[in-house]
Amino acid sequence: MTADTPHIPARRDPSAPAGPVVDAVVIGRNEGGRLAACLASLKGQVRRLVYVDSGSTDGSQALARGAGAIVVGLDLSRPFTAARARNAGVLALAAAGAAPDYVQFVDGDCEVVPGWVARGLRGFRDHPGAVVICGRRRERHPEASVYNRFCDREWNTPVGEALACGGDALMRLRDFQTVGGYREDLIAGEEPELCQRLRRAGGQIWRIDAEMTLHDAAMTQLSQWWRRTKRAGHAFAEGAALHGRGPDRHWRRETARALVWGALLPVLVVLAGLTHPAFWLAGLIWPLQMLRLGFRWRHEGRAGAEAAVLTVLGKFPEALGALGYLRDRVLRRRRGLIEYK
Repeated sequence: MTADTPHIPARRDPSAPAGPVVDAVVIGRNEGGRLAACLASLKGQVRRLVYVDSGSTDGSQALARGAGAIVVGLDLSRPFTAARARNAGVLALAAAGAAPDYVQFVDGDCEVVPGWVARGLRGFRDHPGAVVICGRRRERHPEASVYNRFCDREWNTPVGEALACGGDALMRLRDFQTVGGYREDLIAGEEPELCQRLRRAGGQIWRIDAEMTLHDAAMTQLSQWWRRTKRAGHAFAEGAALHGRGPDRHWRRETARALVWGALLPVLVVLAGLTHPAFWLAGLIWPLQMLRLGFRWRHEGRAGAEAAVLTVLGKFPEALGALGYLRDRVLRRRRGLIEYK
């Protein structure tokens, strides 16, 4: 539903119930049992399910059909992005008959909490200006690794009006269509980018105090966390290039922090250390920053200490991701997905 994606007008069945209608779009690849749990969690909460598959080899499409979902298999001759998959799901809903009032977007590695959709609809009633309602996403197995725990902490954003949502969100269809849906060429950060356009069109994004989804990051290795964090750096830089001049200064601060802590300071420390050995002590700036953040987050106990370490270390892959985006922009090329599992 970008500029080159055909818009299919919403059609409402006049015989449909007077209350709001919600359908769901689920995206995934090789999610196996996670997808089965995801689809099952939506039964009874939404009218119809669309599952958009991006080249699964584990029988996910057959599983989804067996669960009663409309299945869309993406043409993999075109570059895959989550944004493209979600847009394809909305188009499939429109093509299948009467369009819904709202669409619940869910990633296939997530399970929707019982009663969430009804709670989300109440959120729209409570906040008439809202175009997106989201709740609390939790990590299913935070005990499995420090990286999973870090994800769970990351999901815990403040309740209230927000700048953006994540991949799991309940959206009003007409507003989604008005701004053209997701930008399909983004390999990451597509939800905050969409929310920038929705907010500029006058809509509001609300996170309500309600449990929404359980997510399974299945992230147990340093290399997975490194790739995921590198992807975030790419998203920061691209988001800042697209919307950084707007009133929110979208992701300009995050990009600057990544480049300063993960690229500029390391270069300066090395150059200084080569001029005189005493300057190698400047490398203590990173452990000192960890201590500073750990003290700020001391009320979180172990989670705060872990977050302090990973936040500082994460500036290195973030910087690599941001620099990679800037390089590709200069060379006028697009890179593929940065996947961590």
